Amino acid sequence: MRSLLIEGKTSMTETTINVLNRINGPEDVKQLTLSEMQQAAAEIRHLVLNKVSKVSGHVGPNLGVTELTIAFHYVFDSPKDKIVWDVSHQSYPHKILTGRKEGFLKEENYHDITGYSSQFESPHDYFTVGHTSTSISLAVGLAKARDLKQETGNVLALIGDGSLSGGLAFEGLNNGAELQSNLIIIVNDNEMSIDENFGGLYHSLADLRASNGQSPNNLFKAMGFDYVYVEAGNDLPTLIEMFKQVKDIDHPLVVHIHTEKGHGYEKAVADKMTYHWRGPFDLETGAPVTDSPVPSENYNTILMDYLDQKIVTEQLPLVAINAGIPGAFGLKKFQAQHPQRYFDVGIAEGHSITFASALASQGIRPLVFHSSTFLQRAYDQLSHDLALNSNPAIIIVKGGTITKNSATHQGLFDIPLISSIPNIQYLAPTTKEELTAMLDWALAQTEYPVAIRIPEHGVAHSEPSVFELGKYQTLKAGSQVAVLALGGFLPLGEKIIAQLANNHQINATLINPLTITAFDTATLDVLAANHEVIVTLEDGSLDGGFGEKISRYFGGTALKVLTFGAEKEFTDNEALVNLYERYHLTPGQISQEILTHLSNK
Repeated sequence: MRSLLIEGKTSMTETTINVLNRINGPEDVKQLTLSEMQQAAAEIRHLVLNKVSKVSGHVGPNLGVTELTIAFHYVFDSPKDKIVWDVSHQSYPHKILTGRKEGFLKEENYHDITGYSSQFESPHDYFTVGHTSTSISLAVGLAKARDLKQETGNVLALIGDGSLSGGLAFEGLNNGAELQSNLIIIVNDNEMSIDENFGGLYHSLADLRASNGQSPNNLFKAMGFDYVYVEAGNDLPTLIEMFKQVKDIDHPLVVHIHTEKGHGYEKAVADKMTYHWRGPFDLETGAPVTDSPVPSENYNTILMDYLDQKIVTEQLPLVAINAGIPGAFGLKKFQAQHPQRYFDVGIAEGHSITFASALASQGIRPLVFHSSTFLQRAYDQLSHDLALNSNPAIIIVKGGTITKNSATHQGLFDIPLISSIPNIQYLAPTTKEELTAMLDWALAQTEYPVAIRIPEHGVAHSEPSVFELGKYQTLKAGSQVAVLALGGFLPLGEKIIAQLANNHQINATLINPLTITAFDTATLDVLAANHEVIVTLEDGSLDGGFGEKISRYFGGTALKVLTFGAEKEFTDNEALVNLYERYHLTPGQISQEILTHLSNK
């Protein structure tokens, strides 16, 4: 095993994990000397970097709280004393110290533990958490439950990496300040979100850092909390002494700790955004490691070029909005080109939608960029603030796909979620040309909010076209069987059509629906007249999805509708090949089901 670091040095000398070999739980941390704890910090960083560089994961958040985590387990008594990690993407050191180090020591065990906290893994975790701003509310609930049961113990929430910018964090603070008992909120202030911090809150934090916690501009005191500031947030003796002082406090307290994101690995310190989360990379050079060729084009650059052209050439009043994840969409390019038209609202998905609705009401044309897994955090705003008001904002949805991912980051549910709301039109392009045609249509109309689901299976091309809402595209006319292949699953539909023709002499119809919410009833009625089986394919959850809507439309007919997509479940880093097999999403499985139903008629 190779060691990489101590405090930013990149020595690739061979080393042995010594101290961590003696730690099987928090009780063992309490037996360490200060020098042994400092060595444990270096060993934890080594294990974290060694693992994430091979299989991907969060880098900077974990490196920044290593000393803090050791100090917590040295002073407090987990699991009687409970800590809730906001997002929990900084919980790797905690996992290593609470009996799960095998998941970092051996490659064959890397996937035995999740990338987030999980009560199913350990009694030292209390929730499965992967989205921001939840820790304070969860901690308030734990503290109130403790008090109602007349138990003892400390309850802590650790929040940072921009999570304070989410509205739920303020709701938690507002309610937590009313407790008349122990509650410790650790604000892990590393001066960063996923990208740069945004919002007035962070000016207050900067004032507190600059004044060593003495600035009168103190949000936490204003909300009713006692307050302690710690400047040396990566110094073990300082952290240990501070935790000893606040342990068993009898009222709500905020401990504001200034840490360094990526501490101990110079590349992560120098480029905090890139190293927030990384795919496999070379530890010495920082270069990404991948077996897949880099695609010649992607939808991020297509979208950025499109927006630039509309602004520069056509002078459209466009703005781009995102909620703390600009790197996922390549929005830094747009920000550099059009800084006055770019708004990163922080990790505040709800605000992004309501803000966009108001902009759209005044003739500005906002495009809001969201991942499927985070957009669900803004459901009320989508419904009440946007759709009910019929304001023509455009939402770009990325990551809506069946894929190997953690249970906390599922991209399966955007179709049921968005299509259940009246007045939003949800579109599903399959090619670059269809995407740009849909954007042209969305920008020209003012009747609807429009969401566009970016296909997740690479960039494809087609002939330029003009988009018509509620008009399906018949790519191949046939009979007996019709396949409606939505969005990124159009290539799967093409494979099924070819297999039916080549192996079973069935001349099936292939349709690209283009829209999720607007039905082409004329085309559907034609299908009902000369087909026996209708097949729908969608890259998402079937429950409440596109296929169910088509099935309901044909409910009063003799047609058999077969729907293919994902089951309604949370999966946790399951291999895509296994998911496709279980969901019957291979061309062979689908073709066989079609044949079975034809033979049974």
